[in-house]
Amino acid sequence: MDIKQLESEIKELAANLDGRASIYIESAAGVIDVNGHHSFSSASLIKVPILMAAFHQCEQNQLKMEEKLLVSADRKVGGAGVLQALSNDLSMKLIDLLTLMIIVSDNTATNILIERLGMENINKYIHSLGMRNTLLQRKMMDTVALENGIDNKTTAADMVYALKSIKAKQLFSAENSNKMLEILSQQQFLKLADGIDLEYFTVASKTGELAGVQHDCAIISSQQTVLYAAVLIDELTLPETGKKTLLEIGKRLNGFLKEQ
Repeated sequence: MDIKQLESEIKELAANLDGRASIYIESAAGVIDVNGHHSFSSASLIKVPILMAAFHQCEQNQLKMEEKLLVSADRKVGGAGVLQALSNDLSMKLIDLLTLMIIVSDNTATNILIERLGMENINKYIHSLGMRNTLLQRKMMDTVALENGIDNKTTAADMVYALKSIKAKQLFSAENSNKMLEILSQQQFLKLADGIDLEYFTVASKTGELAGVQHDCAIISSQQTVLYAAVLIDELTLPETGKKTLLEIGKRLNGFLKEQ
């Protein structure tokens, strides 16, 4: 399968979807862009730029990964994650909160990190990278903000740029780049990766979902090649159709990469 055939199959999957899709895929063979610059609710994909902002602040000596933060009862929120079920007097290292934010999409950990890093600081960093269509405007599970039309935003192209920036090891030290990749590689919620042969490829990813929303972004790599993909889907009637489309796209990416 060449890049043109892959593009054709990806576009067909997007066209037959019961919802709206934004897809951006980049590899050495070229770029596939299906509404890749259209703005979508980020859901939990926004946690990737938060991860990057934390490591940036660490490199600027504005915080330390070993710093402990209190997981108090008033900071706990529902949705994804495990901290909401643990003790109210728990203190956790910042690096462990970052790990929980990514691998189990922990919303409580994310909100504690937003408070520590500063929402304005996170947005300044995001925009300094040139990700002009990505914006953090609310904490996780803030239903009041959502009801008032305030949401976190991103694009498929921006998410691919973020993943490439981590993988390239230019914005961060090699040690910190590798640590971020290690965290992303321990992702517990798989969508695109369910279609990837993990005996051949390594996947570092972050998923996201809300009502009617199914997202994933991933670095899929082997010793020979690397591919970056972001697939954002919204306006779904049934979440299973979005998950199925992500799985099918993953299978197409797997077939394409095995022929490279």
